[in-house]
Amino acid sequence: MRKASCELENELFKNVFDKTPEYIKTEKLMDFSNENEFTFTLKKEHLYPYDEKTNPQGLNLLDWFNNYSKEAKISTAGIRGPQNILFPQDTRFPINLVGIVLATLAKALVVKEKYPDKKILKLAGSEVRYNSQLYLDAIARIQAAQGIKTLMPEDRKTIPIWLASFLAFKLDLAGGEYITSSHGISVKTATKDLNSQGSQYLPEESLEFVDKIQMIFDRVQKDGSYEIKISAKDDPLIDETIMTKLEDGINLYVEYLKSGVAEDLTAIKKMNNKIIIESVGGCAYRTLSRVLDKLGIAGKFDWNNTEEDPFFHSIGKYDTDPKGKKTFYDYSVDATVTALKPNGEKFFPVIETLHYEKVLKNYPCGTAVLITDPDHDRLTVCELENAGNIPTLEENGISYVRLDKDRVMTVFTANQAFLMLTDFRTKQLKSSHKWNNHPRFMIKTTASALSWDEWAKHNNVSVVNVPVGFKEIANIMKKVELQIKQSPDKPVKIDDVFGSTIDLGVQPRLLFGGEESGGMIMGAEDTVKSLSGREAIAMREKSATEAIIVASSLIAKLEEENKTLSQYLLEVFDSNHITSRFDTREDIAYYNESEPDIEKLKQAKVEGEKQRTKNDLFFLSLAIAVSEGKATLDDVILVLNDALIGLDFKDLKSVKFVGDGTYLEFSNKYIEIRPSGTDAKTKAYGGGISLEEISEYSRILGNYSGERTDLHKKLISDEFYNNSKETALNDYLKFVEKDANNEKFVIPEYEF
Repeated sequence: MRKASCELENELFKNVFDKTPEYIKTEKLMDFSNENEFTFTLKKEHLYPYDEKTNPQGLNLLDWFNNYSKEAKISTAGIRGPQNILFPQDTRFPINLVGIVLATLAKALVVKEKYPDKKILKLAGSEVRYNSQLYLDAIARIQAAQGIKTLMPEDRKTIPIWLASFLAFKLDLAGGEYITSSHGISVKTATKDLNSQGSQYLPEESLEFVDKIQMIFDRVQKDGSYEIKISAKDDPLIDETIMTKLEDGINLYVEYLKSGVAEDLTAIKKMNNKIIIESVGGCAYRTLSRVLDKLGIAGKFDWNNTEEDPFFHSIGKYDTDPKGKKTFYDYSVDATVTALKPNGEKFFPVIETLHYEKVLKNYPCGTAVLITDPDHDRLTVCELENAGNIPTLEENGISYVRLDKDRVMTVFTANQAFLMLTDFRTKQLKSSHKWNNHPRFMIKTTASALSWDEWAKHNNVSVVNVPVGFKEIANIMKKVELQIKQSPDKPVKIDDVFGSTIDLGVQPRLLFGGEESGGMIMGAEDTVKSLSGREAIAMREKSATEAIIVASSLIAKLEEENKTLSQYLLEVFDSNHITSRFDTREDIAYYNESEPDIEKLKQAKVEGEKQRTKNDLFFLSLAIAVSEGKATLDDVILVLNDALIGLDFKDLKSVKFVGDGTYLEFSNKYIEIRPSGTDAKTKAYGGGISLEEISEYSRILGNYSGERTDLHKKLISDEFYNNSKETALNDYLKFVEKDANNEKFVIPEYEF
């Protein structure tokens, strides 16, 4: 059994080992330790369930594929799922070696059809998760066998997702493959598929390769088998020299930063206090440390957890579940997650396991802590403050963790942090006399803060609202770029997911693109050009490095003024007349993701998905009924008041489907109910003028059983209710495709 780094990880390994059947432990489907070329024969028997007597070669791939293809239609950030961390060929799990091989082959077949007789280059990278090296090896060797050249870092070392995305665009590659599951629990993983823009696949792009897997299975059903070639490990089409020569693209990215958020770093260089960077999982350190060094500011930062570790240094891991039951439990590594202890006390389980009461013992108040996740795309902003400030923090909805009797650490939501960063970036652009060179706009997800919209209105910044997922933000960028290219002297007009047409003005520039889950990007003042001349107004993937540079500049400026981040946040609220100062998010998980028995896990997830779907359809069907004229807003108010006793919906102004959830707009707040695109969870978001009120509405709506009341059934027919999800998907695809930038990628003559 694999050697563990600590007792908790050893418990995880033991659970996985004990729950894995013997036939899986001894199965040798594909031996990637064989460094020579070989062939894997996919057999008809593999498609059907294992049976010791009647089908000992069964892998149940038809069942795996059924679930995989369903997720491809709705996934917000790659097709994610748990894996067997000790036996990755275990096809009982959503993510497994066989599935990675099939998906990689299918994507290779799609790209070869699109670009026949062309030299195709893709990039492959990963963060620190279990089996990432194996999956990278499989991806590169399968692509090589299909004649596709794969660029990889030297010795297959880690890179962040944003760097893979940046290079896919900057180097004009046909796309990329990246192994990650963002801030998800340790046993989860995924392949984030990047297209030639460096953007995550939209559903129609995912469905292209899903169709190829179906074609392969059809061939197996007809012919009995299908041969998949795997190249030798040292195949010349697997290239580490280009990334080595480019220093993983660090110089190109630093050049990009210097043309934008890193143009003036004077304040950072003059700082007295150190900024702490928390490198959860360790992936950030290898890349970000080099970026900071090349920017000349590395000495202003201290680091925590720089060693790369797939168990994430035990962060977020416990030996009891939320109810106090003795078991291995993983809260993920999302620093903003809150939970309740058995005694009802609210706490930050991830931050608690970072042991900041010891780590930060000798740092003074005013020290900022910037927490990034394993693939280094999200950022949580924190700061040490005097405990005497607690009443002000509580009054203004700023969360904190008490470190000792004298000090607390504020924990800002992304909604709060990114509002500060956007406001500060605006001040930078104004002080450098660049603000008026272009009209400015923001792209945000509907689940993000109302304070962003209020701030934008006060500063004459247009706002485009989109569904959750950074690929949605990237899709709007590309639509804007197409209009600028086609009509450079005309105003750019974009439809948002609310159905509004937003006039962005002539030659607009993106000020900020982001989402409440901690991902953001700042736009470029001049368009970013790829090596072959493609132009972009901003990069396609959220970047914690870009966020860290802006945050550090703000922190440095506040040190000069002897102010805290919380003081600055209140100044932003006041000076921009923002009333909707509060935000909240409820994460309702319908099962324990850490369950080591995959059969129990799958059954629990199925049952959880039923609960998630019932909750979703209750609200979604009302939104669709209003949009199609089958119900009025007054009808919906009657249904909601009847079903959700204790809440008042009389001031509801609209109820809309927003691409992946149902958005309820009130006169002084919003509530969005959204089924997770990657798991059996419901997410309920709220923003408004009262933290207590939005928290109550989010909690009750998010936890609603979805049981249809008599009034709901009277208003919404069974047929309409059952079809509402399909109707919603069609509406979403119309939004994505309207005015879409479908310019065909042209493979250039590569000179590197």
